[in-house]
Amino acid sequence: MKSILKLIKRFIVTMLFSLVLLLFLNFFLLLLISYKQAANHGAWSSADTVASALTENGDGTYRLSAQGEDILSRTNAWAILVDNETGYILWNSSNLPEGIPTQYSAASIAMAVRGYVNDYPITTSGYGDDLIMLGFPKKSYWKLISNTFDYNFIRNFPKTVLLFLSCNLILIFFVYMVVTSGVLRSVKPVIQGIEALPAERDVYVKEKGLLSDLAVSINKAAEKLRNQDYQLQKKETARANWIAGVSHDIRTPLSMVLGYASQIEENRDLPERERKKARIIRQQSLRMKNLVNDLNLASKLEYNVQPLHMDTVNLVSLVRQTAVDFLNLDLEGKYPIEWVAGEDMQNCCAKADKGLLKRAVSNLITNSQVHNPDGCTLFMSVGRTEKMCRIVVEDNGTGVTDEELEKIRKAPHYMVCDRETGNQRHGLGLMLVRQIAEVHGGDMEVSHGKAGGFRVVIRVPGTE
Repeated sequence: MKSILKLIKRFIVTMLFSLVLLLFLNFFLLLLISYKQAANHGAWSSADTVASALTENGDGTYRLSAQGEDILSRTNAWAILVDNETGYILWNSSNLPEGIPTQYSAASIAMAVRGYVNDYPITTSGYGDDLIMLGFPKKSYWKLISNTFDYNFIRNFPKTVLLFLSCNLILIFFVYMVVTSGVLRSVKPVIQGIEALPAERDVYVKEKGLLSDLAVSINKAAEKLRNQDYQLQKKETARANWIAGVSHDIRTPLSMVLGYASQIEENRDLPERERKKARIIRQQSLRMKNLVNDLNLASKLEYNVQPLHMDTVNLVSLVRQTAVDFLNLDLEGKYPIEWVAGEDMQNCCAKADKGLLKRAVSNLITNSQVHNPDGCTLFMSVGRTEKMCRIVVEDNGTGVTDEELEKIRKAPHYMVCDRETGNQRHGLGLMLVRQIAEVHGGDMEVSHGKAGGFRVVIRVPGTE
């Protein structure tokens, strides 16, 4: 709050100071314009025009032409002709105000030329040896009694004004830079600190200057975020260690269960019913073991503790070998695999961990088998688009609904309800596929398959 008040105070001071300078500048310019107007010869030229428009008749009277009458009408002025010898008025316009003297001495004429007659601003012009006096409405002209002008000043006036304006602009700019330099010095570290907060960099803003209070708040926020991040890391590390420990503890009894179940299943002396029970125990135990392994791997990938053995991998060969391994296990032939790839894809290589990438492809094949217990055809292909290599696994099975597809896309790990049995199935296998793709700098895309089933695309950066 104090920082804001300081900024407001500085802003107000700057504005007031700038306003004073601008008012001074404008006042000076106004004086110059008024001075110029005082030296304006428009009134004198009007007197000359009226003098030229006045003609003497043969009988000693005078007549003013239409041009002269027009000038008097436009300027709302009156005119008199003063005799040079007697000082009496020889002629006057019809709108002569009351109280205007009818005779003038040399002194009064001199004073009229310099100033006013009864507060009427006067200009004069010669009419032969006589004098034309042109009077304007009161307070229409401000006459300077001593109107002496320096010719050099008038000649250099544009340069003087330009110099004045330049000096004032430089002064205003200098004041602006001086006033704002402190603000800029205070704002810069604050901005850098704010930018560093989301970037998870160490943040410390010097607690001085106009924004010292804000700097203190930023430092406190940074310290709080560091503490929260530290506590979160501790919790995540503890969770990862707990998952790893539980996984290790489960493997040993699971191995024993698998071993005993296999022995019972293979014992020909036992009834078929008992051997079938042992087979179910072995299958479910194996499923549990795979689930534990998936959970452990997912945890390692999430916390970046899974070592990566990167090497140049031919994706076509990897996918083909994985497909062959599954075909050899499919003794009943319920899951035939159709390979869709041209020979030009033999050079589709990527810098990858061969084991992890093979695990991802295996999970996709297993996913199609698990969700299609009655069998389905798998379509596998490898392709390349610009710098990305693409692995596609698709089936013609039951597929998924739009709602389930949206869950798969958004949820990190989700539960899908089997529409036939009502059983809940976790999506850990697909989550692993996504994690494996991401640690390789790629991504995973799921959609409805062209054959009506489920389609998954893995994209990873390819090598040249």
